Amino acid sequence: MADIQIFDTTLRDGEQSPGVNLNKSEKLEIAKQLERLGVDIIEAGFPAASEGDFEAVKLIADSVKHSSVTALARTHQKDIDRAYEALKDTERPRIHIFLATSPIHMEYKLKMTEEEVLNKSVEMVTYAKERFPEVEFSAEDATRSDIDFLCRLIEQVIDAGATVINLPDTVGFTTPYEYGRMFKIISETVPNIDKVNLSCHCHDDLGMAVANSIAAVENGATQVECAVNGIGERAGNAALEEIAVALEIRKDFYPYETSLILNEIKRTSDIVSKLTGMYIQANKAVIGRNAYAHESGIHQDGVLKNAETYEIITPELVGVSENTLFLGKHSGRHAFKDKVMEFKLDLSEDDITTAFKKFKLLTDHKKEVTEDDIYTILMEIKTADTDIPMYKLEDFQVNYGPENGTESEVSLRTPDGRVVSNKTTGSGSVDALYGTIKSLIDMELNLIDYQLNSVGRGKDALAEAHLQLKVDGQVMNGRGSAQDVIEASANAYINAVNRYLIKNTEEKSVSVSS
Repeated sequence: MADIQIFDTTLRDGEQSPGVNLNKSEKLEIAKQLERLGVDIIEAGFPAASEGDFEAVKLIADSVKHSSVTALARTHQKDIDRAYEALKDTERPRIHIFLATSPIHMEYKLKMTEEEVLNKSVEMVTYAKERFPEVEFSAEDATRSDIDFLCRLIEQVIDAGATVINLPDTVGFTTPYEYGRMFKIISETVPNIDKVNLSCHCHDDLGMAVANSIAAVENGATQVECAVNGIGERAGNAALEEIAVALEIRKDFYPYETSLILNEIKRTSDIVSKLTGMYIQANKAVIGRNAYAHESGIHQDGVLKNAETYEIITPELVGVSENTLFLGKHSGRHAFKDKVMEFKLDLSEDDITTAFKKFKLLTDHKKEVTEDDIYTILMEIKTADTDIPMYKLEDFQVNYGPENGTESEVSLRTPDGRVVSNKTTGSGSVDALYGTIKSLIDMELNLIDYQLNSVGRGKDALAEAHLQLKVDGQVMNGRGSAQDVIEASANAYINAVNRYLIKNTEEKSVSVSS
């Protein structure tokens, strides 16, 4: 059985999904869960892109111990130096540098010749190797590159010190046959290819990212780059969970092993979905809500007689549980703490106390409290930055009137401790509520997108709202949960404003310290 390394790019390429912006604490929580999932390499970000990205990469590198942490860099010395500053204290720092090799990229984007691209690649790999024991080189847009030029460049960057060669399908253009054939040619043609790991990185523009990745593995790739829930630029990346489960379920055909702990997949998928605000479609392979639901009478009958008639993946394999009641309103703090510890989160006693209070409030309104409900509460606590003064919803009322519109009254505590109130009308409950909150905050606020979802099922399910809000020209994500959909919507709006305050406070702090 060949070992396949899993290179997760959720925090780098995944965060480039339109509308996604994660703060440091959120990135750290995702990184810790990726470590629990067992990924080999976590691509934590692009340190040269911003101070925030640099700080997040450094924080993750200092916190994660069992997965290797890498950072992206262009073929510029300052990018490589910045990556080294973020990663130098790790046990085995590694870097991922890239340069485009396709004719269209070289002519129109880089304005460089083949020889210039080759020389620049060799020069920067050599420079990176002086600082990093592990150097990955990506030939951006490899699938639209000339294969002879690609082979020549790969040979020389290996001689310069590259330890991993990545051949990305940057625009999701190729087919499984073509992609596999490219890896086969390179494996058979480049004389020093045995000195490196070959890596694949596929985008899903034509819906073939997972198939292309597996085709690469069949033809010599020993590292797969992917993202949880398949998130990423445009149509996204190859979905980690689909590749992992495909290799497991069809190991009769694919003689490959990964280090992934498969029953952590659902939990990892959930945290990425919650923190990015990207909901998982119901019919998504492996982790969608309908993946283990059978509506057809024929299917139901078959599953009852033998689950394998229509169910090739057991829910337990990926960590999907029945999610039934596990604690009630009469449960004590000790029982609650024991259950919470099963989530394997780093929680302080203060965190547990806060979570227990929120749990007790929830049991006053919700008959059945599920693991998803508790996890939602814990994630809100873990990713909240309570040291920074923020806005807080004190009270609100929404009164619906079909003739004169909907009236909303809100009391809000400001970061400087004042309580301000106002009353406005709107065309609906959420419109009125958001109009009132907007009138109480001295910033330019414009709603871009708004979504409402439920945590679990049933009429008393916890409501979860996600939105995008432009705050003084910056697009911020906001999320909020509550038993009531209107309260969840208010929490999400205020959360987006507070995230703006956190981001600006962190950037000012970094600027002062540097």
